[in-house]
Amino acid sequence: MPSRAFPAVDLRPALALTLAAALAAPAHAQLIRLGPRQAGPPKGTPPAEAEIWPFPPPDPTSWWDDKRPKPDEAADPLGGRRVRRGERLPEPDNGVDASTYRLWGLMPLQWQVLRGDEMILEVWTRPSNSVRQTVTRIVVRDDGAAFVEGRAGLACCEAGIGRRMGFDAELPAGSAQRFRALKALPLWSSPRDVQAEEQGAAGAVCVEGSGYDITLATPGRTVTLHRACDPAEIGEAADVLEAVLGAALGHDARFDVLFRGGASFAGARDAYRELIAGGGRLRPNPEARRPKPGEEPRPAPEPEPGPGPGPRPGPAPAPHTGAASGR
Repeated sequence: MPSRAFPAVDLRPALALTLAAALAAPAHAQLIRLGPRQAGPPKGTPPAEAEIWPFPPPDPTSWWDDKRPKPDEAADPLGGRRVRRGERLPEPDNGVDASTYRLWGLMPLQWQVLRGDEMILEVWTRPSNSVRQTVTRIVVRDDGAAFVEGRAGLACCEAGIGRRMGFDAELPAGSAQRFRALKALPLWSSPRDVQAEEQGAAGAVCVEGSGYDITLATPGRTVTLHRACDPAEIGEAADVLEAVLGAALGHDARFDVLFRGGASFAGARDAYRELIAGGGRLRPNPEARRPKPGEEPRPAPEPEPGPGPGPRPGPAPAPHTGAASGR
């Protein structure tokens, strides 16, 4: 068939008009608003899956056998060691067994293998009017590296350590020298439990404050000291407490808030010096009780319900005077 010729048509003006009409929205038009996305796991998710959401749950058959990441060096500075023939493990007299250490997320002190010039300094802080306990451990390794491990939590009323938090960090270079110098203090030859005794005064009873259990572990030797909340008792160990707790502050604000006064024990140190200068001494405490640093208080029974509300008592009768009694 013969070809027919069609007139040329320019479509550009039509396209421009269509685009302009699409962009010109009426004044009353509103954009479509999408609802907020769900921030957490869907309702009804099992707790084990909700804890790791949005990741898929692990395979139950391989969960026990899959390789897990090993703790970093700061969390286990002495890890991977085996006891050699003739080596002795620490035997701390702080009343903390291995299971309690594991509740706090710490390698048990009695499992640590120390060699050469290595040492461990550990401080349990136990306030007398609170269950907010802390555990601070300094590990000095034979290669000159020093580490701090801090834990804090509520040691009461739950199956575990409530609100437990912790951190593990390597200390700056040169820190080991400060802690090694503490091994030469005469503190480690003093009695485990002491009582401040002033000349001409009876021993004071400690009611409010914090008690400290301090342990020094070196190869072949372990010493534990308990210092109650009496300032003079604590002042004897001020150098150790300032060094250990001072190294722990600044790593986590949740830990720092438990030591609002910082790591200064200057007042306790002055109290100890005044005690000695005045002829007093720290004598062995014959009535020392040794509560475990990880021990929590027994739950107290609920009080018995009292009588219901009744009439308010009237004013107390005036005391009889001598004239009224016929005296």
